[in-house]
Amino acid sequence: MSTSGGLDLNRIPDALRVGGAPPNPLLGVHEGIGNFPGTWTGKGFNLIWRPHFQSNDHFLQLNLTSDSIEFASIGGPVPNRGLIEPDIAIFAIRYLQQIHDNNFPPPIGGGGLHVEPGFWLSVPATPETSNASSLVRAASIPHGTTVLMQGTAINQLPPAIPTVSTVPFVFGTGVLTPFPESNLTIPSTFRTTPLPVGITQALVDNPNVMLTDAITRAISQGFEIVEAIQIQVSANAVTVPGPAASGTIGNIPFLVPNADVGNVTATFWLERMKNPHGAEFLHLQYSQTVLLNFNGLSWPHVTVGTLVKSV
Repeated sequence: MSTSGGLDLNRIPDALRVGGAPPNPLLGVHEGIGNFPGTWTGKGFNLIWRPHFQSNDHFLQLNLTSDSIEFASIGGPVPNRGLIEPDIAIFAIRYLQQIHDNNFPPPIGGGGLHVEPGFWLSVPATPETSNASSLVRAASIPHGTTVLMQGTAINQLPPAIPTVSTVPFVFGTGVLTPFPESNLTIPSTFRTTPLPVGITQALVDNPNVMLTDAITRAISQGFEIVEAIQIQVSANAVTVPGPAASGTIGNIPFLVPNADVGNVTATFWLERMKNPHGAEFLHLQYSQTVLLNFNGLSWPHVTVGTLVKSV
């Protein structure tokens, strides 16, 4: 089932090429993030189960979005001084992501939905990560949450984009607890109304269909994915050692009893694509799930996007 959003193929100029010689492998440039600097724009989808004070319950918010991320290298290696180990140098990229409601601009809707400044870091191998290099995303949002996500990058062609669940579950047990707001055929005052045109039941059940639809649509129009890598980072309450290290989350005190951010998992697919005329360009897709814990349940907040590097 097709959904709106995703890659706008009409914005890809034929002359936009990645050099005349065969390009360097994506994964070889600081584990992929060396390809990030520049401006990326595109479309996406936002689904969040959020607390609703008036009913002492929940509300399902659904938004089709316009998405932009600006990346810039900070211009030099960042030294981390060692005491019992030699110094290490970190490659760092700062970024600013801004997401807006694509259907209901102010004053009807929310307009700006998300602002996130942060850094991506390429960290060399150290004994703490079993001599494996790692990637770190340090993010901060004005709700009063900071997240330090850690992970790795791997080659992956074709991109393997999984199904993602949006069903709340009992905190700590994983027992699914569906609610009628997820069923778009059931009217509800606790769901975004009016429903934005282009939001389908398939999208609500699995937001990642927006990503797979974008790829299917591109291939049907003669585009080809030449190379792809997957970057996956995550964070929970504690930073643990080892190659599969996950990061940590900080919340202001208000969030702990109201909507505690308990876990974040984000996967990025960086894709080198070729248009029907042979020109190549970079394509970035991502899927992020944040678990908000309240009322004894873990409530998924899923954000997806498909962006193209324009400059």
